[in-house]
Amino acid sequence: MLNAAIIGLGWWGQKLAQAAQGSPLIRFTRGVTLEPELVAEFATSMKLKIGTSYEEVLTDPAIDAVVLATPHTTHRTLVEKAAAARKHVFCEKPFAMSKADAQAALKAVERAGVTVGVGQNFRFLPSIAAMRVLIDEGMLGTLMHAEGNYSHDWLAGQGSEHWRTAPEQSRAGGMTGMGIHVLDCFSYLAGPMKRISALSRKRALDLPTGDTTAAFVEFANGATGTLATTLKTPYIWRIALFGSDVWLESTNENQLVIHRSKGDPEIREFPAANHQRINLESFAAAALGRGKFHIGNDGIVHTVAALEAVFKSVDADGAWMVM
Repeated sequence: MLNAAIIGLGWWGQKLAQAAQGSPLIRFTRGVTLEPELVAEFATSMKLKIGTSYEEVLTDPAIDAVVLATPHTTHRTLVEKAAAARKHVFCEKPFAMSKADAQAALKAVERAGVTVGVGQNFRFLPSIAAMRVLIDEGMLGTLMHAEGNYSHDWLAGQGSEHWRTAPEQSRAGGMTGMGIHVLDCFSYLAGPMKRISALSRKRALDLPTGDTTAAFVEFANGATGTLATTLKTPYIWRIALFGSDVWLESTNENQLVIHRSKGDPEIREFPAANHQRINLESFAAAALGRGKFHIGNDGIVHTVAALEAVFKSVDADGAWMVM
């Protein structure tokens, strides 16, 4: 069993702690937050020892690993500190805000010989996992094009004072919180990305980096892709891969639609999965010496590089950025 501390107990940190409940591989015993009074009831219900010091957790011999659910720009520093303390470290996405920061953090982890994981749990959505199987079976033929959209309005009312709306934390509208999942699924399903062109616009929310972003992608294999994300529309999750023989569509977490040249679309439904827990358990198993985390370091860096390419392209009004 991996004894872990959750660092950051906001909305997502609490969700991760809840997702791990009952896991045979990982358990949370400590938590760190700058506002302990706001999470006292939650901490009691989860049997978490709460403190305000990250450094105190890193010196606790009973803690094997830390899970970071902190503001995006803190990730590199916190990963490096965990590595220096010889703690396994799982970092929420984005792993870093630049390719250089991701590489530096991973070098620290490699030097320390500890395990690293990242919160790209959408690879474990049942519909995405099923899509990967069909791709491996050769169902699509030649990949022609990929489409992705992850948007919602769940955080539209959180206010300009929240850290998630700060321009340094949420560049290019919803890309750091939502669009990055599309980028990572693109990498997982369609292969490495070569270059990206992107635009962000302010349509309904008064956010400095905009609320709506669209990107055009060229994959290394020659396929094309389009991505969209907005912070102010009803929820949508959609990944579609268009092959020369068949096209596949993940319309929600648990539904996959198969479109063939003849006949009606085939709809496959899957049981819901605790994909946050599955992702944490992949990390825990690796830390316990029972395999490898499902995303290698090159994959972690590639998704961050794609995100940075979006940022740079937006800043350059849509110019192509080679990754």
